[in-house]
Amino acid sequence: MSVRDNVLNKFREHFKAEPTLLARAPGRVNLIGEHTDYNDGFVLPAAIDRAVYVAARPRADWMITLVSVDFKAHASFDVDHLDDPDLPPWSKYPRGALWWLLQEGYDVPGFDAVIGGNIPLGSGLSSSAAVEVVMLELGLMMTGYADMPQVDKALAGVEVEHQFIGMPCGVMDQMASAMGVPGHALLIDCRSLETQEVPMPDGVSIVIMDTAKRRGLVDSEYALRREQCEIASERLGVAALRDATIPQLEGAKNRLEDVLYRRARHIITENTRVLATVAALRTGKLAEAGQLLRQSHISLRDDYQVSCTELDVISEIANAQPGCYGARMTGAGFGGCAVALVENSAVEAFVQAVVPAYTARTGLKPELYVTQACAGSGVEKL
Repeated sequence: MSVRDNVLNKFREHFKAEPTLLARAPGRVNLIGEHTDYNDGFVLPAAIDRAVYVAARPRADWMITLVSVDFKAHASFDVDHLDDPDLPPWSKYPRGALWWLLQEGYDVPGFDAVIGGNIPLGSGLSSSAAVEVVMLELGLMMTGYADMPQVDKALAGVEVEHQFIGMPCGVMDQMASAMGVPGHALLIDCRSLETQEVPMPDGVSIVIMDTAKRRGLVDSEYALRREQCEIASERLGVAALRDATIPQLEGAKNRLEDVLYRRARHIITENTRVLATVAALRTGKLAEAGQLLRQSHISLRDDYQVSCTELDVISEIANAQPGCYGARMTGAGFGGCAVALVENSAVEAFVQAVVPAYTARTGLKPELYVTQACAGSGVEKL
């Protein structure tokens, strides 16, 4: 049974009624451009065919009952108590989206809802951003503002993270979830928020490799990396590391400790790699794009120091397989997923080779997801 149908059926089972709305928001994988988003740089994510769904039905009072398929739990609260600290932690992201709507003056009604998805939690595929976006889609439909531009829905999700969750994230995850285009990656300029659709060449699949190593240290190390980048940009005399060049960095090396130098070098070279990857994909040069992915992993491992043994091992194994153009870690790091571009005809053999080889070296069983770039979020009346 599909995730969509399962969510609809769970709604009928729990509430003994038919849902009237169904919202969907996909997860995302970032092909290249890691940790560049909060440095005003460039990123190249794609929405994937794994998503979060919410089936809902408005009700006459101000109560909200939210049933989670994934957590096998439910929470009930009214619209005036969305920030109640005693409510279950899993409900914080959907509550944050509703909180934002209320703060902006939208008249959110009470409703019954079931939420569920097939984005692996804690893997770096942005399940949390998808939850925020899907609840914004639902809330805007119920309040009559479903025609809000997708970019504004994405930016609302970012505000949820900053103001309600307390996570100083960039804009990439929510923009990819809200603005994905079938068969295309999305080049995002994180300063101007301009986007360009980048067609994925025919004959290639995106293979996501979940290491089964849950991400650790992400929040504290993320905040530290962000602080280090800010210090480096200040010493380089630029507004953000997006504005710095390698000659400029080399000229200022004596004013930067080694760690700040390496952090800045990653960001500067990664932005260059993103734009080069876009050019390679537009011209069908998959080998060139793959090589840039490989270089990105090395930079993340050595200069930005956000990889881990498991990510290194699975990327190394993937890169050794026939038909794999290139692989690298993706996401914040310290666990989670890697991503590979693999020739369609080689995908089956690739999966069959990577899984046992990785298990033999780490003792962990990875999950591999073969995916294509898909559409962004939306909501439908049932």
